[in-house]
Amino acid sequence: METDHLIIGGGAAGVFAALTAASCGDKCIILEKNEYIGRKLRITGKGRCNLTNNCDRDTLISKIPRGGKFLYSAFSKFSPQDVMEYFESIGVPLVTERGNRVFPASGKSSDITDALKAALKKVDITVLRSTVKRLIFENQKCIGAATTDGRIYRAKNVLIATGGKSYPVTGSTGDGYEFARSAGHTIITPTPSLVPLETSEDWCTDAAGLTLKNVRLRIFEKNKCRYDQQGEITLMSYGISGPLTLSASAILDANFEHDKYIAEIDIKPALTEKQLDNRILREIAAAPNAPLGQLMRKLLPAQLIAAVCSLCGLSPDIKVNSLTRQNRIMIISQIKKMVLHITGTRPLSEAIITRGGVSTKEINAKTMESRIMPGLYFAGEVIDADGFTGGFNLQIAFSTAYCAGIAMAQAADTN
Repeated sequence: METDHLIIGGGAAGVFAALTAASCGDKCIILEKNEYIGRKLRITGKGRCNLTNNCDRDTLISKIPRGGKFLYSAFSKFSPQDVMEYFESIGVPLVTERGNRVFPASGKSSDITDALKAALKKVDITVLRSTVKRLIFENQKCIGAATTDGRIYRAKNVLIATGGKSYPVTGSTGDGYEFARSAGHTIITPTPSLVPLETSEDWCTDAAGLTLKNVRLRIFEKNKCRYDQQGEITLMSYGISGPLTLSASAILDANFEHDKYIAEIDIKPALTEKQLDNRILREIAAAPNAPLGQLMRKLLPAQLIAAVCSLCGLSPDIKVNSLTRQNRIMIISQIKKMVLHITGTRPLSEAIITRGGVSTKEINAKTMESRIMPGLYFAGEVIDADGFTGGFNLQIAFSTAYCAGIAMAQAADTN
């Protein structure tokens, strides 16, 4: 079977690249091994699909810890506002929420995938359920792909948009890396990003399932603060998860050694140590014979009382009027700086995105075409570029897909 453009992968990047190329009048075939397109899109943003982030280009690039410079051109050509305009033009009302996160107004990710499916049908893009086995090269050019069922697809251009290795249940199993290697590309070792963190402290296990809202998380490396943000953390049996943790994981080195990073959680970021001490003194004055545990319930979630008391070397049953100034200092210190020693990340299968992928040094930043193999293009998570939580990674997918789609259409015109 022959076509203008062969797209390997029916996720956000693959579908959008096909739609972009088709808007120029070209024929596209998408090969997707899942039963339907956009399987990972359906689970992003807790099933609400955090489509992009309604920010300017400089802010956008600042949220990309790896690959920001490479993506400058792509973001200039297709911005978050362009993403929003496109989806509203195909019938998906959007809303901008806290942190400039953009969602479908319905709160349903299916609105996005349904709209993309309808858009594909409207421009007659063929989507086939098929698993690619290998790329086909001829005269030092990528000219198609062979599938596991023995079929051969030939095209003027081939786009790899297979995603990374995170959430393998969605089909992101790293196939694209092997295809890229077969074309001579360097693959930066895939590791997890936007992933929960494992810690050595037992108190996380004791409080597993507790979500701490409006807390502050700091990550230190050799006494240097690498991350400092306020938001939400969830305590797990193995350590910490939640939005703050996921974003913090993106700045950690890949495969770091145990205890390289230390986390500090400020449970009361709105109060200074002095204000917190004054509050404790007021509580003591109001009920001097109350047990410490009762006072703690005024300051902490119940699941953390035993942990804080233990860390301070105090019994929750002692009367508050027996607390010394040093005792109060220790309590305040624990509330303002609960320390966790980070021992590692959860596995790649639990990560939201993959860090690593096809080296950006080997991709044309303006066209997303391979600098090694003509006719071969890349878009989305398969590229070594990733961002924080908040819609930034889907923006990478849409921007790189747009550049690839336009470039492939232009290349086809010259062939």
